Amino acid sequence: MLRRLYDWTISLAASPRALWALAFVSFIESSVFPIPPDVLIIPMVIAAPKRAWIIALVATLSSVAGALLGYFIGWGFWEQIGRPVLEFYGKTDSFDHFRESYADWGAWAVLVAGVTPLPFKVITILSGATGLSLGVFVIASIIARGLRFFVIAALLYFGGPPIRIFIEERLGLVFTLFCVMLIGGFLMVGLL
Repeated sequence: MLRRLYDWTISLAASPRALWALAFVSFIESSVFPIPPDVLIIPMVIAAPKRAWIIALVATLSSVAGALLGYFIGWGFWEQIGRPVLEFYGKTDSFDHFRESYADWGAWAVLVAGVTPLPFKVITILSGATGLSLGVFVIASIIARGLRFFVIAALLYFGGPPIRIFIEERLGLVFTLFCVMLIGGFLMVGLL
């Protein structure tokens, strides 16, 4: 089933309405869909390199809008679904402690999940459930998703088709290393 979903997503990149398809996939991926928009961005930029920046912008804005949906799912349905489950298992106190910790580190979680293969949808829902500041959430989402999609577009724009194989095989590793270096740099200068 996952393979069919992947193949369907790839076929959208060749359609005349590819930008709309990208917007749709980027939106729903941030809250519920398992296939990342990268699978559309890569063939779209390779096919039309002059549109690389508009493709990255559409993916970024749509992904942030979808992240807001995920945030509001966590914010609006947590009390009806999540809290009763925690109470049943006697874990309400554990979640309250997690919530306090997430308030301090939530922006970093959004940044890291937004640029790595970590499931961004989980972080968007948790951000709403824990009450992470909406402003902090939106800014972190814009930075993370913009960084991810514009870096992919830039690599493809300047590197051409050979970079496609590199990105598809090592995207997670590249972004994970970038996040480690970024956080390590902040730790070294004492900003964390």
